[in-house]
Amino acid sequence: MALNRVIDAEIDKKNPRTANRAIPAGKIKKLSVITLAILSFGLMIFAAWQLPLICRQLLPLAIIILIVYSYTKRFTYLSHFILGGALAAGAAGGWLAVTGEITIPVVLWGFAIMFWVAGFDVIYAVQDIEFDRENNLYSLPAWLGTKNSLLFSRLFHVLTVIFLISLGIIIKTGLYYWLGTGITFLLLVYEHSLLKEDDLSRLNMAFFNVNGYISIGMFCFILLDKIL
Repeated sequence: MALNRVIDAEIDKKNPRTANRAIPAGKIKKLSVITLAILSFGLMIFAAWQLPLICRQLLPLAIIILIVYSYTKRFTYLSHFILGGALAAGAAGGWLAVTGEITIPVVLWGFAIMFWVAGFDVIYAVQDIEFDRENNLYSLPAWLGTKNSLLFSRLFHVLTVIFLISLGIIIKTGLYYWLGTGITFLLLVYEHSLLKEDDLSRLNMAFFNVNGYISIGMFCFILLDKIL
């Protein structure tokens, strides 16, 4: 996140919606944020070195994804998936740290996270359609418009639920996992019910709040499933 803010500082400064962020507003110096990013990468490398061999082998790829993501909006509409891939890599990385091997469940888990993140990142990007078009930035909303982008976001979240169901079937999870998946589905339905092509007034509720509930809720239900 620190690196993303540094790389996008000039873009954020031009955008009225983001001009008050810490770096463009002059509240924090770029050097301080760069220092934080370097220290974070150092901690990440040190931590990964304590984990199974496969985590050390994939470490360069993880670093590349985290760095490259911030530049993708300058040249590809797939930027939402790169962000989703970065977060999915973190979630799948936790799994690899425990098991030490890549298996089908890890891949399903990663795809579930990737499509979930891509789906809500598309929603977030709807706010900046005009700005992105004027500044030659790439996003699905800038390319497809609000209506079609919301349709794609729904499709991505349908795929999220499909991957979660597939994962549950393959690893034979218990009742609490299925309860969490069901609630996640309902929350995603609620998230999209908040958004209309001509009414995005509840976008922050859809993007921030609902996905926060999904993240924490799914964690709690998976934890209960493992414990009980």
